[in-house]
Amino acid sequence: MKFTRKTLLGAALVFVTIALTAGLALGDKYHLSVSIAKSSPVAAAQVSPAGSPNPFLGPGTIQNIVKQTGPAVIKIETEVKTRRQDDPFFNDPFFREFFGDQFKARPEIAQALGSGFIVSPDGYIVTNNHVVSGATKIDVYLTSRKEPYPAELIGSDEQLDLAVIKIDAGDNLPTLKFGDSNKLEAGSWVIAIGNPYGLDHTVTVGVISAKGRPININGNQFTDLLQTDASINPGNSGGPLINLQGEVIGINTAINAQAQGIGFAIPSSTVTQVLDQLIQGKKVSRPWLGVYMQPVTKELAGYFGLEKPAGVLVSSVVEDSPAHKAGLRRGDIILEYGKQKVNDPDALKQEVMKSASGEQVVLLVYRDGKTVFLPVTIGQR
Repeated sequence: MKFTRKTLLGAALVFVTIALTAGLALGDKYHLSVSIAKSSPVAAAQVSPAGSPNPFLGPGTIQNIVKQTGPAVIKIETEVKTRRQDDPFFNDPFFREFFGDQFKARPEIAQALGSGFIVSPDGYIVTNNHVVSGATKIDVYLTSRKEPYPAELIGSDEQLDLAVIKIDAGDNLPTLKFGDSNKLEAGSWVIAIGNPYGLDHTVTVGVISAKGRPININGNQFTDLLQTDASINPGNSGGPLINLQGEVIGINTAINAQAQGIGFAIPSSTVTQVLDQLIQGKKVSRPWLGVYMQPVTKELAGYFGLEKPAGVLVSSVVEDSPAHKAGLRRGDIILEYGKQKVNDPDALKQEVMKSASGEQVVLLVYRDGKTVFLPVTIGQR
């Protein structure tokens, strides 16, 4: 068959017509926006089946979340009295004998900044303990008013670095709710809102870099912090780390001064376990098992007769502890805690922390070449 130029042109027009018709039909199904001159990879990435929710759709996703959550984030200013010594010779008793109290140490007021967020309409606020610890005056600034509200310290826990303060500003304040940090994965998007260096309501965005990070902060050893690359600086402490659903999944608490893009937050799963106790002004009770532990290495597994490394080796048992009363011994290997497998000491610690004081938990223990079940009543430390 001989193809003329006219025939080929006609066929091409028919093909283009069919393609456009099919494309428009698909566009209706998938909400495609047909644009030739302004097409981009970003637009292509936003294609989703009709009716399927996608938090990334829309250019205002972050802005909308910030507008929704921002009013519940507050700035904290504190005053702490310190002792300033006027002369180094004051420590010399011979010097004091001649000059008396002339060079007596004088009080000095130090100011500090931090962040927090409102968790109840009547003014309960969550922040870090180190933000308000030792403060003689706590002022809270809301976005709705220039003048600060005086705040009262209700409850705190130094080991968890958590505190609850309260302001009297009516009973209709904006609040934030907690999400489940256990559902986070590395790469999950997060938003940090706080007051770094006093720059009120600074917003930074990043991802969860890792979970379960161990780190020492002010002498406290944390074993389950969230790591994020969302910028966190001095003054961010106590502010919320928010997911794309507008929920608090962490409390910003520390930065790595020797690195960029490394910040840490207390996971919401830790906060929600003790929040009621802090609001009630009670001392935080910590579930306690009472054992010293070490990982089961390949060599230890072979020594104790295990086919492969598993569980947690009990290296010592604290006298009169719940573990001691339950009959745990040195050399026992805890394989399961309440039907939950535990393969390292940190995993067992986390399982114990999830328990309540007085709760009875059954341990699966490997002892002398066989497994036994030991019920243990969790204590309080």
